[in-house]
Amino acid sequence: MSKLDPIIQTKGLEIIYNQGKSNEFKALHGETLEIYPQEYIILFGPSGCGKSTMLYTILGALPPSSGEIMINGENPYAYNAEQLVRFQQKTIGIIYQSFNLIPSLNVLDNVALPQIFASIPSGEREERAMQLLKRFGIDNIAYKLPGNLSGGQMQRVAVARSLVMDPQILLADEPVGNLDSISAEAVMNTLEEINQRDKKTIILVTHDAKYLPYAHRIFYVRDGRLEREVVNPEKPQIKKVEAGKTITTEIEKLARMYPYSSPDELKVKSLVNYMTQDMSFDQLNRLEEFVKLMIEGRVADGNFKNVLQKSFDDGGIGLSEHSADEMTLKIKRVLEEARDIRRYRTKLERGTPSERRDKLIERLRVYLLEEYGGQITLVQLRRLEEAIAKRVSGFTKMEDFQNFLDMPIEKGGAGMNAKTARHLGIYLEKLLAQGVQI
Repeated sequence: MSKLDPIIQTKGLEIIYNQGKSNEFKALHGETLEIYPQEYIILFGPSGCGKSTMLYTILGALPPSSGEIMINGENPYAYNAEQLVRFQQKTIGIIYQSFNLIPSLNVLDNVALPQIFASIPSGEREERAMQLLKRFGIDNIAYKLPGNLSGGQMQRVAVARSLVMDPQILLADEPVGNLDSISAEAVMNTLEEINQRDKKTIILVTHDAKYLPYAHRIFYVRDGRLEREVVNPEKPQIKKVEAGKTITTEIEKLARMYPYSSPDELKVKSLVNYMTQDMSFDQLNRLEEFVKLMIEGRVADGNFKNVLQKSFDDGGIGLSEHSADEMTLKIKRVLEEARDIRRYRTKLERGTPSERRDKLIERLRVYLLEEYGGQITLVQLRRLEEAIAKRVSGFTKMEDFQNFLDMPIEKGGAGMNAKTARHLGIYLEKLLAQGVQI
């Protein structure tokens, strides 16, 4: 199967409990979604909203009342009993909130257990189980019983068990709901590693918004319906994002992804996202700290560059000199132009609203043309100002701005190519994000 093809598809999926009885309840209302190989998907919503119902339907444990579900292009509910067991053994692994370890078996045997039903020889079972325990740093508890473990240890054992058959898809039903914050973070980072290193498709159910940044996409579930889909702007997407599917502005996207972050913290994330998406979580977290100091004016350009070049072990980021130079220039320019525009707005406070707006649009046009650096006709110049005016006034979205710049002149657009339109659109959003929002 290609990464371009969905690994999971549902069409008009309905789940009705106690159908035809007085206590009939519709848990899913004809939902349609597509999930792609190697995606990290979160089903997010309050308790009882239908997200776990969706998960167990994917698992093959809850047949649809109507509609269909396809996994790897096949309907698991069309399998006979033997085929369904093989599907659940080889295609899907699952982690539960309550661990579900067998108390009378030691850790090694708990992890090895699923392989018994696949008729894998004893020595091979134990070897594979021990490899996973070593990978997750819990081989030292291999011969302990579950009752002697902490919650975090038990859940890591459960994660190892879910991977022992090397499934394509890993389901996680509120996997950190019973854990303290430190153990929860360790388990979530483990799932992140499994997605990135092992290329597993992960579908995680949670009601806790602080875990949303781990996902490529989030499906918000309410009252048995997929209310909306949100793309994580800080993760390179596996599924191509269609125009109009994203939220209006990047800051609004980030606010939904990081509901507990302040506006200043969101500005930091916006600038970090502008500069790179190819760093580890540890590098990104450290970079955000230094960008925050840069925005606050507490670190000079030269010191910022030195920090970027310094090795990670020595407290830096570990970038090459060229990358550090490029990143320092990018952030310096955005901050200088954003400050310049804020000063302009302050000076123009006594003017009429239209005068303030016209001068601001002119200033933004100058900065975008400096970023563009190419030749532009008078007609293109006027069309660019028109597009900026609509965006600054809030009449259009970033995608509309880009589409207008890309549209041919004879059709009323600015006649720039798609790559230029996207670049200028992103740059304008960075300036707006740093305090030029109208």
